[in-house]
Amino acid sequence: MFDCDLHTHSRFFHRAPGFAAGYDPHGVRATLTVARRRGLDGVAVTNHDFFRRDTLVSDACIPGIEISTTAGHLLVIGPNPPERTQAGTLSPEAAVELAHRHDCVAIVAHPFRNSRLRESDADFDAIEINGKHPEHRKRIRRLASDRGLPVVGGSDAHFPFEVGRLSTRLDIDRLTPEAVVEAIRDGRVEPVVRDGRLVRALGSVYANVHRLRGHL
Repeated sequence: MFDCDLHTHSRFFHRAPGFAAGYDPHGVRATLTVARRRGLDGVAVTNHDFFRRDTLVSDACIPGIEISTTAGHLLVIGPNPPERTQAGTLSPEAAVELAHRHDCVAIVAHPFRNSRLRESDADFDAIEINGKHPEHRKRIRRLASDRGLPVVGGSDAHFPFEVGRLSTRLDIDRLTPEAVVEAIRDGRVEPVVRDGRLVRALGSVYANVHRLRGHL
C-alpha cells in the first residue's frame, strides 16, 4: 500500500509556465518535505495546463497536469502527460481522449466547484474528493457510484502546508506512474481524509472564498 496526494501544485501563483519557472522545483521539494512528515509516500504534481520534467525532483513525484477544459478542471496523471494545454479550449471528451493517448488516467477534479464535468459523458477514470471541499465527499461518493467510477483524494495544495489534507491509498507494490494508473483504473484506491480542527477551519475559509467568487 502507498499513500499519495494526487493533486498538488508546485507554485502558489497563477501565471504562465515560464514565469518564475526556477521556483517550481523548490516548491515541489517543500511540498514533499511536508508530505513525508504527514506520512505520505508521494505526490502527483499537477500544475494548471503545463507539465515540465524538471518539477519531478524525486521518485516520489508522479507526473501530471490539471487541464482547464471548457467545462471544468480535469486531473491527468500518468507516465507521460501532455506538456502544455490551452486553458478553456479542450472539451471534456477531447481532454479525456488526450489523457488516454498519453497513457494517463483522467480524473474529475473538485466536481462541485466551478465545474460541469460531472454532466459530461466523457470516459473518466475516477472522481476526486478535493481537500478544499471535503464536505462534498458524500455527494461525490454518490456521483461516483452512479457513474461506476472509483473515488480518489487530493489536497489541491498550492502551498506546502496544505498537502495531505486528502490523499489516496493505492493498492500497489511499487510507486511508479504506471502502477498508479493501473490501480486507479482497477479501482484499487481509497481516499483518505485527514480531519481535524485545522482541516475544518481551512475548509470553511475556502468554502467562503469560492462562494464569494460564485464557484460553488
